[in-house]
Amino acid sequence: MGETTGGGGWRRAGFAGAAIGVLAAGAAAGVAVERLTVGRSVRQKARLALDATGPYGTLRGTPGRALADDGTVLAYETDGTDGAGGTGVADGARVVDGAGEAGRTGVAEGSGEVPVTVVFSHGFCLSQDSWHYQREALRGRVRTVFWDQRGHGRSARGPEEPVTIDRLGRDLKAVIDAAAPEGPLVLVGHSMGGMTVMALADRHPELIRDRVVGVALIGTSAGRLEEVSYGLPLAGVNAVRRVLPGVLRALGSQAELVEKGRRATADLFAGLVKKYSFASKDVDPAVVRFAERMIESVPVDVVAAFYPAFGAHDKLAALAAFRDLPALALAGDQDLVTPASHTEAIAEALPGSRLVVVPDAGHLVMLERPGAVTDALTALLARAGEGPDNG
Repeated sequence: MGETTGGGGWRRAGFAGAAIGVLAAGAAAGVAVERLTVGRSVRQKARLALDATGPYGTLRGTPGRALADDGTVLAYETDGTDGAGGTGVADGARVVDGAGEAGRTGVAEGSGEVPVTVVFSHGFCLSQDSWHYQREALRGRVRTVFWDQRGHGRSARGPEEPVTIDRLGRDLKAVIDAAAPEGPLVLVGHSMGGMTVMALADRHPELIRDRVVGVALIGTSAGRLEEVSYGLPLAGVNAVRRVLPGVLRALGSQAELVEKGRRATADLFAGLVKKYSFASKDVDPAVVRFAERMIESVPVDVVAAFYPAFGAHDKLAALAAFRDLPALALAGDQDLVTPASHTEAIAEALPGSRLVVVPDAGHLVMLERPGAVTDALTALLARAGEGPDNG
């Protein structure tokens, strides 16, 4: 199938690309204009108007580059600190405190006056900009690092394929070495980013022991992702899983064709992925469109390179490195991609954890219910003795 393929051919490729984006990650969004019954040109104009609405993705910090151990250039940005703020849990979130000790507090041994650095790792088919609300709220209050995982945002793709979660853990270590080589750390990860944090702990438990004073795992899983049904009949999902690796390889080899199909079926794609990203009906359409743009920016061959990693992910044992730390396990109660039961399993493995289940929220909970996520993170920082409230 080449460049001369007719409209029907690349529309079929677009349907396949949409299904892959949903089943592999669900980290995408639709737009409110999907419900309009007007023509495609008007819907396209509405999407363009939403693209120009709001500040989403405009926050920038001091840029830096980290070099992964395979030579891949990873982009990150840092924001400094100059103030303090409040705490608490908003949006009606259900909170369950762990029975264990709160964990270590204060500045890590030997770190001197170096402030805590909060390192944010984003999910699959997203970018560092997915933390927009949390970045805005914490800016000037605590030192932060936001980075783009390889093949996402402004980071290079790298030579290794397929990409493993262990590979991403090594990337995170390179970012920490470059952006926060000393001082206490709080690690925050959403979805694939949470898996990245677990992989770091698995490979570098000494880093967790010596420097990490808190961890937040948001909408993520320690494993057994093959049991997730995405709200669909499990038999059908399992059938798709059996053929999906081969389909992905084929689509990855014809990436340009698939991207054309994606654009041609934009309305269908938006509606499908919104179902797997947001749960409430009151999400700002500009936020939804912002999330859609993030997933649109990830080429299908990058999707194909990452997909096998999720089925192989198993890092329950790695959570032991965080057992003595203040920890946050947070999920939307209607997350279809990494269900809240996976977050509850993480909380059970971490005696010092606080479980927060946010009502009426889906996979992209940090965009859908930003107040709940930001307040829970601020409370975690206070528990770690490093937050805006600690002064």
